[in-house]
Amino acid sequence: MVMTLICNEDVIQSVADALQFISYYHPIDFIKAVNEAYQREESEAAKDAMAQILINSRLCAEGKRPICQDTGIVVVFLKVGMGVQWQGGMSLEDMVNEGVRLAYLNPDNVLRASIVSDPTGSRKNTKDNTPAVIHTQIVPGNEIEVKLAAKGGGSENKAKLVMLNPSDSIVDWVERTLPTMGAGWCPPGMLGIGIGGTAEKAAVLAKESLMEPIDIHELRARGPSNRVEELRLEIMDRANSLGIGAQGLGGLTTVLDVKILDYPTHAASLPVAMIPNCAATRHAHFTLDGSGTAVFEPPNLDQWPQIVWDVGPRARKVDLNSLTPKDISEWQPGETLLLSGTMLTGRDAAHKRLLTMLANGEPLPAGVDFKNKFIYYVGPVDPVRDEVIGPAGPTTATRMDKFTDELLEKTGLIGMIGKAERGQVGIDAIKKHKAVYLMAVGGAAYLVSKAIRKASVVAFEDLGMEAIHEFEVEDMPVTVAVDVNGTSVHQTGPALWKKKIAEEHSLEVR
Repeated sequence: MVMTLICNEDVIQSVADALQFISYYHPIDFIKAVNEAYQREESEAAKDAMAQILINSRLCAEGKRPICQDTGIVVVFLKVGMGVQWQGGMSLEDMVNEGVRLAYLNPDNVLRASIVSDPTGSRKNTKDNTPAVIHTQIVPGNEIEVKLAAKGGGSENKAKLVMLNPSDSIVDWVERTLPTMGAGWCPPGMLGIGIGGTAEKAAVLAKESLMEPIDIHELRARGPSNRVEELRLEIMDRANSLGIGAQGLGGLTTVLDVKILDYPTHAASLPVAMIPNCAATRHAHFTLDGSGTAVFEPPNLDQWPQIVWDVGPRARKVDLNSLTPKDISEWQPGETLLLSGTMLTGRDAAHKRLLTMLANGEPLPAGVDFKNKFIYYVGPVDPVRDEVIGPAGPTTATRMDKFTDELLEKTGLIGMIGKAERGQVGIDAIKKHKAVYLMAVGGAAYLVSKAIRKASVVAFEDLGMEAIHEFEVEDMPVTVAVDVNGTSVHQTGPALWKKKIAEEHSLEVR
């Protein structure tokens, strides 16, 4: 067998370069798929959301800054040839993690460190986004094949695993399950499905399937040649017939592609895992053959559509600095707002600490006054060069539902901004206190950051990206997602579009 000598440094630098590359370049197949969905979308709200995603993507490609503020947990699939020898004394796992460290601490494009150790205890941030989740196979050959992704927490949290009976329908299970996942996974995106093996094998297969390019339209054109390909098309059609739409606002396209990998399983079993990829889908593939580091060719920016998004006169301009409860009572579900003025930020850790202080009778930190103010659920990327703040898109709002009633009751807060839907607990609290919930588009983090004119940390600096910031914004675009009466567009929108799609299908069948 021919042996190949591969330097530790080549693995390290290639991993680092790949992670930087995917932080600001969407795969072109994804951009084309979103643009096609945008062109045929009939729902105004969903079309607006996809426009923001596409504009954000182009801005990130031009400015080389992260597509999303959640720069992900790194997942790596390695196929290591048996003919590979190493120059250097590091373990392969250490090489990958050193590459992650280099990428996330790159001063030219700082990426957000989101990984915490001691997950059931202190949950202390590791500060460099290590360690990665690594899957390694030893295979014939003398090269290393690497597939890596930066997987966002919002979409990862929506992963599902089920042990079906062999006679059960996988398509029916997906159709039942997808609506329960809400919009926190930031559709439109892909569904990765693993079938067979054991429970953990199905989950790994689902994750690995998401490393492949979008090609469902080619499959539909040529027709399926096996049962897995038939399943892809059936699931795609049933998923989009649900009317969930971009960002869960209701529309024609929820899923851009369905990927499936399968594996032999026990005769009594049918393990199925489903993992969604969000609108910030990020993955790269490269091979190391001993000739040096991997080379990543920048895509041609001409491949991005030239989309102009202007809400124009239909948007209500809002001055956050003079807002009153009476003002917000006039806002209508689905209405577009342009926010200007100051707001505070806060995520899970900040909410927990704030409510602990209130429960102990302690005053809130200086600079944290929620009276007639909004809180934005965000953990921004650190700024570079002349930026006020790095990409600062919303995080999933449902995680804050359990804190909402008490925070509204005790602080004078009148509104919240996040991504995706609110759960019933959150909606009930909003209705009870006559507050509102506004939705910003997940997957448009760099675009959102352009509306932030000033930013400073005002409390809990030790929490890193979860610290409380004060933002001064100008014309930040949001949608009224839950009004003071508890009407949620994430309930009304998908229901409306599911009905419309069913009616159109019925007419076509006739």
